[in-house]
Amino acid sequence: MSDEVIFLRGSQDKYPERLRKVVVCDVENHRTLTLLTNNFELDAQTIGDIYKARWQIESFFKMLKQNFKIKTFIGTSENAVRIQVWTALIAILLTKYLKFLSKAKWHFSTLVTFLKWNLFVYRDLQQWLDQPFTKPPEPDLFQPEFAF
Repeated sequence: MSDEVIFLRGSQDKYPERLRKVVVCDVENHRTLTLLTNNFELDAQTIGDIYKARWQIESFFKMLKQNFKIKTFIGTSENAVRIQVWTALIAILLTKYLKFLSKAKWHFSTLVTFLKWNLFVYRDLQQWLDQPFTKPPEPDLFQPEFAF
């Protein structure tokens, strides 16, 4: 929408360099975003696209930290971090798929919490996803005999 060169008024002693003010339209969320950058080489659309990609990454890690409680990485090598991030991605993908399959209107974080609580409860998964507050069936206590 606009691309301007600006100086920060009242803060020139702290940051005297020129800045670039790029205003982009976010069509998906029906709003405009004002971005400040010191990059004068890329065009305004590219600046907006970089910001959008970065925001998706930030949102992903926020969701990861809020729902899966990863306080620290188990390993710190590049390979260990990659494995842990991929594992988290798979867990998120599976949880979102379960949310998609469910007839109940789950919030993602609620579904993650309920899955943690019911991890060792034997129930039909689809039935539980559709009707999470029904009483689980009585366990089958039949113990088969083994011939010696």
